[in-house]
Amino acid sequence: MRVVIITGSSDGIGAEMARQLAKAEGSKLALVLAARNEDMLNQVAAECAQFGAQTLVVRTDVSVQEQCRHLIAATVEKFGRIDALVNNAGRSAHALFEDVLDLAWYEELMRINLWGSVWCTHAALPYLKQSKGSIVAVSSLAGLIGVPGRTAYNATKFAMAGFFEGLRAELKAAGVSVTTAYPGVVATQIRYRGYNAAGGALGSSSLKEDKAMSVEECAGLIVDGMNRRKREVVMSFKGKLGRFMKLIVPGLVENMALAALKEDVRPH
Repeated sequence: MRVVIITGSSDGIGAEMARQLAKAEGSKLALVLAARNEDMLNQVAAECAQFGAQTLVVRTDVSVQEQCRHLIAATVEKFGRIDALVNNAGRSAHALFEDVLDLAWYEELMRINLWGSVWCTHAALPYLKQSKGSIVAVSSLAGLIGVPGRTAYNATKFAMAGFFEGLRAELKAAGVSVTTAYPGVVATQIRYRGYNAAGGALGSSSLKEDKAMSVEECAGLIVDGMNRRKREVVMSFKGKLGRFMKLIVPGLVENMALAALKEDVRPH
């Protein structure tokens, strides 16, 4: 039985990954679902159980190190092993840097997006080495290309990319794969719940979403990348092209990033 932990699995990409894994593997799978909303986690767990998967719900705020450790300990106590850890929990943000009066939420965002992944990975690492398992880090195209108005979010996702790139090389000899996923705009609520300049909830998306990738497609690409133990999953042709063009014509890529913002939130 493969034991897979997914943080941020109460909805969106994490929940859909859980459903797709459960549908594909059924009784051969044990899913550990972690997020702050226990009621929503239980709903996802019930859906996965219908496919025969075993489930464990662990209410977890990844911005708290002790809760990350508890998640791993609860998993091992229940199932005795860990085969994959999907670091998916995260929060978004949009604010022009000059509009931010108190940078405290910048620090909090780093705790959620970076440190939550680091703490969970550190606690799970001995078990992942035993199973020669897999680590997945869900970053963002904003971790490859700096998007204006998203300085805080960019910083957390660039940090994730750097951390897991170095860790991948460290763990190669141990047989543990590290897959970093770089989704673009996906049809979830993450941007609506992100921080605004004052540190409150944004309530809207600052990005053009008419061509947003479906949650189902995004989750499927990440699951495939994990199962194939790929180094990276860069989503969408535009994302791959932008990464290449950044090396050759960085100014053009900056203009493309600006154009991705709605007119009323662009810097003037």
